[in-house]
Amino acid sequence: MAKKNLYVVGLDGGGTKTAAIIADLYGTLAGEAKGPASNFQVIGVEKASEALFAMVQECCRTVGCEFEDIACVLAGLTGAGRPSDKERMGEAFRSLSRKRGADFKNIRIESDARVALEGAFKGKPGIILIAGTGSITFGKDGKGSIYRAGGWGRTIGDEGGGYAIGRDGLNAVTRELDGRGEHTRLTKVVAEKFNLKDQESIIAAVYRDNFDLASLAPLVIETASTHDSVCEQIVDRAASELTDHIRAIAFKMGGKSIPLAFIGALLSAENALANALRKKIASALPHISIAQPLSPPAYGAVLMALDAAQSQR
Repeated sequence: MAKKNLYVVGLDGGGTKTAAIIADLYGTLAGEAKGPASNFQVIGVEKASEALFAMVQECCRTVGCEFEDIACVLAGLTGAGRPSDKERMGEAFRSLSRKRGADFKNIRIESDARVALEGAFKGKPGIILIAGTGSITFGKDGKGSIYRAGGWGRTIGDEGGGYAIGRDGLNAVTRELDGRGEHTRLTKVVAEKFNLKDQESIIAAVYRDNFDLASLAPLVIETASTHDSVCEQIVDRAASELTDHIRAIAFKMGGKSIPLAFIGALLSAENALANALRKKIASALPHISIAQPLSPPAYGAVLMALDAAQSQR
């Protein structure tokens, strides 16, 4: 008969997909699984719990273990930044698991950013800058203290993120259409790709049809690479905002040499924003060294699960 508590499962869940890794108690990867979205803020805690449980179940099938062999399940989820949300999601997942015959003794819910930080440096100190629809920065020092800057949401924050860049881009288009602003190639690009070509279509899209402003960010960044001065200014401003995020965390950490990893759709490839940001960091924050993430967020969740399992022994 198999011994109990042989494995931990780490999950990384977002708005488009969920990734899971099962590892032994030494942190050695034993299996992986991928599944649908688990953003409980969008699909609800019940559906998110279903998605997470399916991933854990698949992991157990992969290694041939029982639910009782899992020492800890830790999920890093989009939208789980607040304690109340962690508790709400955790209770829902525990309830569903029990109904399915899995009385996991140790279930933890963390934010997706938190597990991404652990994964990027395999538990060691460093800073991650996440720039997707929004923007947020997390840092971890040598004592294990966690620091955060940004992540205030699109209404009052998320500077340098996709929503802010897209909003500024569409604003530049409206200014040109009015005759209040400079010419930008973005006006033609937006008209061709989204059929947003005049006041009527733009206002209807934004205020009636909930047009996704963040979807414009890649177009703004791409247009900036063609030396369009208006888009270059938008991208430069976004890079400055993201640099401020990093500066704030680096100051709090007080380190002389700190590694930094870029995470998120806007910075995952070579583009005008990533290039502008690298230049600003090199100039203003020479003690920051940019590095590739060492492992994915799901493995960061595994590392946190191992710590949680150890603490309960």
